[in-house]
Amino acid sequence: MPLDNFYIVDSTLREGEQFVHAHFTTEQKIEIARALDAFGVEYIELTNPAASPASFEDARRIANLGLRARILVHCRCTMADVQQAVETGVDGVNLLFATSEQLRTHSHGKSIDEIIESAKGVISFLQDHGLEVRFSCEDAFRTPIDILLRVYAAVDAMGVDRVGIADTVGVADPLGVHELVSRVRGVVSADIEFHGHNDSGCAIANAYAALQAGATHIDTTVLGIGERNGITPLGGFIARLYATDRGLVSRYNLRMLPQLDSLISQYTGVQIPFNNYLTGETAFAHKAGIHTKAVLSNPSSYEAINPEDFGLTRRVELGHRLTGWNAIAHRARTLGLSLSEAELRAATREIKRLADEAPLTTEQVDQILREWAERSRSCATNQGGVRAWAL
Repeated sequence: MPLDNFYIVDSTLREGEQFVHAHFTTEQKIEIARALDAFGVEYIELTNPAASPASFEDARRIANLGLRARILVHCRCTMADVQQAVETGVDGVNLLFATSEQLRTHSHGKSIDEIIESAKGVISFLQDHGLEVRFSCEDAFRTPIDILLRVYAAVDAMGVDRVGIADTVGVADPLGVHELVSRVRGVVSADIEFHGHNDSGCAIANAYAALQAGATHIDTTVLGIGERNGITPLGGFIARLYATDRGLVSRYNLRMLPQLDSLISQYTGVQIPFNNYLTGETAFAHKAGIHTKAVLSNPSSYEAINPEDFGLTRRVELGHRLTGWNAIAHRARTLGLSLSEAELRAATREIKRLADEAPLTTEQVDQILREWAERSRSCATNQGGVRAWAL
């Protein structure tokens, strides 16, 4: 399937609100919504307006900001919920109904027939009010395939805009996602949305597999925050697509990603992980000599992603025992120092010897190089003086 026909449904203001460290104020939600819109996500999903008076008012305010992104709310498939959703002025409603035996038994207690029957009136009500409608089977990957296809076929016949496939507890793997999305694509004409939790570490791979199988909408959150271990992170999903073909993400303002990650880090009090996709401290850091030599010659040798496209820079570590003389030579040139290859190699040996005791700072490396350059100048001056006297 072509990968370029997709939309991002960012759920930082819905799924992200379920993150244990998240408690966004109204003004913070508005700031996040504006930033997501500036980045270019096509949809922004908000918390159910029926959750609390503040949730209702927040949805109403964000729906009236005049953003380019379509504003959705996430609701149970009940008339009470969707009536409030319509009153907020949002563009669409993402309905959900649990279909696995576990959740049907321990959550709502309805049969599959009752789920389908309940959906009819709710979907019709929303359509009458001109809203975009998605119907999602919660806990899809623990629901028997025959039940899933029956429900999806039924709501597709009702004319929903999208059906949602939710890996609610993060048990799916990429092959399983590809197979299920392919099966669903075979019975519905509606678009397909994928929502994948990261409990077993497969959220990004699963989202990508869903796209490959024909999904059109992918749910994300900034930094992947959400219930438990969260869902597909926006930055990670963008990185995966960029590594495939940067043209796939050319419509997004990639330089906004660091700002988005920093914003959510600030508002949740959670540090950006060192190995976070794109914006982690070490995402574009190079250390080993064999790596730094190649990267300094051609960055693509060890980088599948160009940090400059995201407003970021690579970092070459110098003051350690694995450093190479090519990296040291590059640093010397950056400092405007003139050293021979022999001198650079000798300076590198000195740096390695000192770094065996403890890593050196860049300032310490620079000082060593300046001392070598001074020795070189002194030596050249002395030799020149001797030659002049001899003549």
